[in-house]
Amino acid sequence: MSNARATGGFRIVHERYDLVVIGAGMGGSALAYSLVGSGLSICLLERGCALRQEPENWDPEQVITRRRYAPEETWYDGDDRPFTPRVYYWFGGSSKFFGGTAFRLRETDFAARRFPHGDTRAWPFSYADLAPYYDRAERAMWVHGAAGSDPTEPPRGAFPFAPLEHEPPIAWLARRLRAQGLQPFPLPIAVHQGDGGHCRKGSPCDGFPCKIRAKGDGENAFLRPALRADKRIRVLPGAFVERLIGSGTEDVHLDAVEVRRSDGTRRRIEARAFVLAAGAVNSAALLLRSTGRRYPTGLANGSGQVGRNFMAHNSTVLMALAPWRMNPTRFQKTLALNDFYHDGGNVQLRGKVLPHNLQRGGSGPMKRFARQIARRSFDLWLMSEDLPDPDNRVTLRADGSIKLARRLNNLAVHDALVRRTTVALRRAGLPIVLRRPPSPAVIQHMVGTLRAGTDPTDSVVDANCRCHDVTNLWVVDGSIFPSSAAVNPALTIAANALRVGDALRARLGSGA
Repeated sequence: MSNARATGGFRIVHERYDLVVIGAGMGGSALAYSLVGSGLSICLLERGCALRQEPENWDPEQVITRRRYAPEETWYDGDDRPFTPRVYYWFGGSSKFFGGTAFRLRETDFAARRFPHGDTRAWPFSYADLAPYYDRAERAMWVHGAAGSDPTEPPRGAFPFAPLEHEPPIAWLARRLRAQGLQPFPLPIAVHQGDGGHCRKGSPCDGFPCKIRAKGDGENAFLRPALRADKRIRVLPGAFVERLIGSGTEDVHLDAVEVRRSDGTRRRIEARAFVLAAGAVNSAALLLRSTGRRYPTGLANGSGQVGRNFMAHNSTVLMALAPWRMNPTRFQKTLALNDFYHDGGNVQLRGKVLPHNLQRGGSGPMKRFARQIARRSFDLWLMSEDLPDPDNRVTLRADGSIKLARRLNNLAVHDALVRRTTVALRRAGLPIVLRRPPSPAVIQHMVGTLRAGTDPTDSVVDANCRCHDVTNLWVVDGSIFPSSAAVNPALTIAANALRVGDALRARLGSGA
């Protein structure tokens, strides 16, 4: 048993971890997975717990209408108006509810680029640096796809699993798009489906937790295998990290974290090294809460960039339909379109829209005809790049709650993508196209608040994702992204965490 004593309201635990990881979402779980067999003692601190496998996992009334698995949490926008963020605190984090889309960033996404109303920054590492870790992440996450079918695809080998088969209505749409000279291709998806997989077609997926663990989310792909394989890796659930404690007269060295448990107890946990993986908003908020005499504006914030440059894709949902055509597709997420990627963004099919979606978030006519629309619609998710803006940022209110100021940008590019996709859908034989436009409150795919860079004066972490200002603190969630690109970030978060894990294995294994 560990030796412990109470001081200052905290329980000081003298069990000495080599590494503490804050957050067991996609990044934290992939990092732990990468360190299996390292000999390091590792503790993941997760404010949530394991999400129970239960019938309610697939119940639209429970998940969509009653928000059974969403936390009761309030953030505030730039005008100090309260809103409920779409975040989840479970083993696997928000990836428990993702649709499984697993794109690699394009090679050009790692370079500085210019848009009509702003620019992006270059990443301090390249696609080539990340490519072998993309390979590893795709294998662990059961990613299905067809190499060579995406016209913007970066250099790669074969996918670990064959592409998912289009159901007849989606195959029809693919043929109609191809007839226009477009290049639809199989959407890369992280689900254990086909070839002996245990995915059960027809179950809800996109926006729902998987009751049978067939989704390649952070818990299923990385955390559970890591815990099974290495007894020196553990997870402490119900552990909300309140602040980080640093010391040092020259370089700041992180000594401990102060944790509030869900049972009301509090403790202080020490380690040789720490990894922050709480998500783009919560990671930034934790550093801002962690003030001290040498860092009055927050830990690792010598650049003043902590919390700045928040990005979440400009996203539009399109529902295309013809009154005479039904769409009984059970698993719709099998098709994507990148013909407009470099001057617009990505188009992909989303999980099949249900009447509950329209009744909860739709307009009056959508609510009234929700069942009829849902039976006919082909549902698409359109994403364009959200550009880094220092005024789009995370701060803390006087009471410690999170304030997220965000102003949409790059909308001309996104609007052009919506117009071109709408034309293509109508030409394909779907004359009615309904639209849910971007909103500052829609914040899926959150990235950018602790961006990586080579210059410590305008970035928070270096090319290896170690904080410039703290000798033993790394970050492996989406907050390190210098740009948002225009594809889903989950696979890149996982691949980068595997890359950082290799660096940490070498560093901590040497006793440094």
